[in-house]
Amino acid sequence: MFRSLSVAVALVLSPTPAPSVPPDATGTVEDLVLPVEDIIGEIESMDGTESETKQGRQVTVALTSDVLFPLDKWRLTAKARKRLEQVAEKVNAEGAGGVVKIEGHTDDQGSDGYNVTLSRRRAQAVQEAMRGLLTGAGVTLQASGYGESRPKLPNVVDGKPVENNRAKNRRVEIVFTAKQ
Repeated sequence: MFRSLSVAVALVLSPTPAPSVPPDATGTVEDLVLPVEDIIGEIESMDGTESETKQGRQVTVALTSDVLFPLDKWRLTAKARKRLEQVAEKVNAEGAGGVVKIEGHTDDQGSDGYNVTLSRRRAQAVQEAMRGLLTGAGVTLQASGYGESRPKLPNVVDGKPVENNRAKNRRVEIVFTAKQ
């Protein structure tokens, strides 16, 4: 047993010579050109109902619709107003002014027309609430509804609906430019 162990150790520890290249070996060297994609970090709340991403100076705060609205409604809940106050504090403290976009999104359930209308009405409800909360001079609010056209995650994976993904796709995003 010790003899085979010592042979194994000797083989592992002995230096191996570098492979030699034959003198007549030729080949072309090609450059690899690959696309570089931005890596965008996302910070998500422990309960998954809020997330924040930053790309350059653009900050996006996403709130899931389940926190803001009752099912298939566009009237804000009392709980939603508290969350929006917190987001407004962030925009007031970190925002550079200018346009603050409020973008409504839905999952893939329901017709396209219904989802676009629902997401637009939800964005407008958030816009109205934020209007009284943002104190910065020169802030303009723009509300848009995108329905299911910009999912954050796939609604269906391997032919099966994924409810957690659908929940994250039902959201309103507040997008603003941060101070330098």
